[in-house]
This record gives sequence, C-alpha cells and structure tokens, in this order.
Amino acid sequence: QVQLVESGGRMVQPGESLRLSCEDSGRTFYNLFMAWFRQRPGAEREFVAGVNFRNRNPMYAESVKGRFTFSRGIAKNTIYLKMDNLKPEDTAVYYCAGRPTASLVAVSSPRTYNYWGQGTQVFVSS
Repeated sequence: QVQLVESGGRMVQPGESLRLSCEDSGRTFYNLFMAWFRQRPGAEREFVAGVNFRNRNPMYAESVKGRFTFSRGIAKNTIYLKMDNLKPEDTAVYYCAGRPTASLVAVSSPRTYNYWGQGTQVFVSS
C-alpha cells in the first residue's frame, strides 16, 4: 500500500532555503511519476515539480524554475524538493503525489494522481 508522508515544512525568511521530503512509507515503489504540488491560501492546488522515473528529467512550474530542485533519495522510496531563494508567495501547504503511470499527459492536473500525502506547511515571511 502506498503511503506518502511529507516533512520539512516550517517558517523561514525570504531568501532562505528549505528541503522538503516525501517518503513512501509503504515502500511499494509503485509510483512511476511523482510530483510536488502546493496550495496557497484561497487558491487551487497547483503543480510545482515532477519526475517520470523512467526518463528522470524533472519538470518544473515556471514560477519555481531555477529556484527549486526535485531529487530522489538513494533508497528510491524518498523524494525531495530543495527550495532556494524562497519568496513570500511560496507560502503554501506542499503535497507530494504519485501515480502508477510514466505518462506525461496532464502531469499538472491534481485529479490525475492516485496517491497523496497529508501536506507540510511552508511559511515565508520576514
């Protein structure tokens, strides 16, 4: 059973960095496409970054490109989101998500993901 658990969110100041983690505690290695989404206050959930584990080329939203880096742990059941130069507009609940297909169709649509973590809060403020 896939069980995604995020961690690492906290309050930081603008310009600082954070690394979020997401572990598949079920250790199923079932998801072929993993992604990070975020939901800002009063907004819909939006795609941040994702990776197809077959071609391993990360995809990023334009708003985070160059500042955020998606990576995968050596154990392969953990993914990370390194966030640099954080801005107040990055304040959101961050979720990891997975789906058991390597397809790149509709990767930015939350409705196409089968598995979700509970979310971790990131707050960027001076």
